[in-house]
Amino acid sequence: MRKTFRLPLAFALLALTLVAAAAAFVALVPISLPREQIEFTLPPGSSLRAAAREIAASEVGIEPWVLIALARLMGVDASIKAGSYQISRGTTPLELLHKLTRGDFTQAELAFIEGWTFRQMRQRLDAHPDLRHETSALSEGEIMRLLGAPELAAEGAFFPDTYLFAKRSSDLELLARAHRAMQRHLQQQWQARADRLPLGDAYQALILASIVEKETGRDQDRSQVAAVLVNRLRLGMPLQTDPTVIYGLGDGFDGDLRKRDLLADTPYNTYTRRGLPPTPIAMPGLASLQAALHPAASDALYFVARGDGSSQFSRTLAEHDQAVRRYQKGGRP
Repeated sequence: MRKTFRLPLAFALLALTLVAAAAAFVALVPISLPREQIEFTLPPGSSLRAAAREIAASEVGIEPWVLIALARLMGVDASIKAGSYQISRGTTPLELLHKLTRGDFTQAELAFIEGWTFRQMRQRLDAHPDLRHETSALSEGEIMRLLGAPELAAEGAFFPDTYLFAKRSSDLELLARAHRAMQRHLQQQWQARADRLPLGDAYQALILASIVEKETGRDQDRSQVAAVLVNRLRLGMPLQTDPTVIYGLGDGFDGDLRKRDLLADTPYNTYTRRGLPPTPIAMPGLASLQAALHPAASDALYFVARGDGSSQFSRTLAEHDQAVRRYQKGGRP
């Protein structure tokens, strides 16, 4: 009886050993690829079976059942992550499976630049070949609603930075990251703001920072520009900044700001209206946020561009007029 019992057990152990050896062989033999590198994308929500079929359809020389069996054998069949992947010749099924479970994506990048408007952002977003374009047909209001901020204008709501993302990611997901980043930076700077600023809330700080961004040609001038704007707000003087007027003109601006433009009243014309415009006019960077909330200690009320990227700051209108004559011959007082 004992010999009869031991014989099936020995066969079972031998069978298990052979299965394990076969699995190890399959897992460690490099996958056949027709080119040096192959890229493929697994859509969100892909099951293990769907992922295996997608990989095989991308000319990766591995049978779907092999990947499925290996994933189940290793207990990672529910751990496959969606995204874009790249594998090279010499990659084994085991290494491929590790990539899929770690989310070792191939990444693309997109830079949003300080001073860009939301319109410029969308143009760059819509033109990026590695994004899944889900917002192209949406209005600004619809985008902000999907981001959970329907009360906010899209202008200025996104933080300028270089963003890395897995290829075939949603453009809405990228916008959500940039929006969260702006909210985080804005709240941090608002909490650390200087005392007695003439700003009612963090959103007004964002608007002010966007004007500082557009008015500054040199980093060293940011806090001085902010000081002029803050001083004018304190005194109830019109801000009289050209970038806000240009923003209000929209497509009507032809690149040449004329006197009639300064007289054309819009919600963004800070020559005809006192206080801040209703929304930001661009994406401010962190330096402009910091400058708006920590302006320089200055009593200047005017500034004019010197023509080299820097500005000349003045305390009185007479000083300002003199600076205009000096640096902008034929310029507007």
